[in-house]
Amino acid sequence: MLALQILIDGFAISALYALGATGFTLIFGVSGVLNLSHGAIMVAAAVAAWAAASVLHLDTYSGALLGVGVALIVSFATYFVVVKPIQNSKRIPNEEKEIFVLTGTLLWGIMIQELIAYFFTNNAKTVLPIVEGVVDIFGNRTPRNNIFTALVCCLVIGLLWLLVNRTRTGKAVLAASMNPRGVTLLGLELSRIYLVVWAIYGILAGIAGVLLGMFLGVSSYSVGPLTASAFSIVVLGGLGSVSGSLIAAFVVGYLETVTAYLLSPAYRTIPALLLLVFVMYIRPQGLLGRR
Repeated sequence: MLALQILIDGFAISALYALGATGFTLIFGVSGVLNLSHGAIMVAAAVAAWAAASVLHLDTYSGALLGVGVALIVSFATYFVVVKPIQNSKRIPNEEKEIFVLTGTLLWGIMIQELIAYFFTNNAKTVLPIVEGVVDIFGNRTPRNNIFTALVCCLVIGLLWLLVNRTRTGKAVLAASMNPRGVTLLGLELSRIYLVVWAIYGILAGIAGVLLGMFLGVSSYSVGPLTASAFSIVVLGGLGSVSGSLIAAFVVGYLETVTAYLLSPAYRTIPALLLLVFVMYIRPQGLLGRR
């Protein structure tokens, strides 16, 4: 039954997008950075997990951990090599720093993409699934890994919610997203909060990238579409709104899944981009964004 298969696969890819977009939104909400190297970090994680099994002959779990570790390292490198120097630069006017950060992260993502293509070619790479086999759901044979992917994403998002709302560190991050100056007056260092946020982001992007490699496979060509999808989700949900991003992730995920099944996988990102253009005209602040 095609409708049920779309429902199952759409939920899995939507949960993946939600996981990646949550970190993307968190960074913007706290530090005002739109990281356009997002897709490159996810692909780097997936390729590292693939290489761990294919080149280093590690087991699947070790490969997944290595992929998340690589994403964490690249996330910190993005902050220290690209974002922080621009933000601290005295030569760049404050009103122009945002566009410099956008350009810098975009170029950084392209550099990562080219390095992946140089060392590992442009061929698609599929990460070995942690959970193998299929399960029959009302006559539809669905890979167990798809269900595992959706469950892991939901679990990680739930743990992130607990971290932000139930721990001292998380509350500091939440406060920084609302009033950075007030946080400074309370004696908390914004630089440390930024490090925590970029660490959380790297872990989320790494997990999402590895799971995506298991679910659909990736290549260096995946960088652009993944960044575009994340950007679409964040804008649709409302810049800085985690709840809005979660809702938008499922809208985009199901749009792409329906397009892939009914038309062609080559056109899967087009409806979401068209929806983004429509929303920007009708409701520029997004679903749950502030005016």
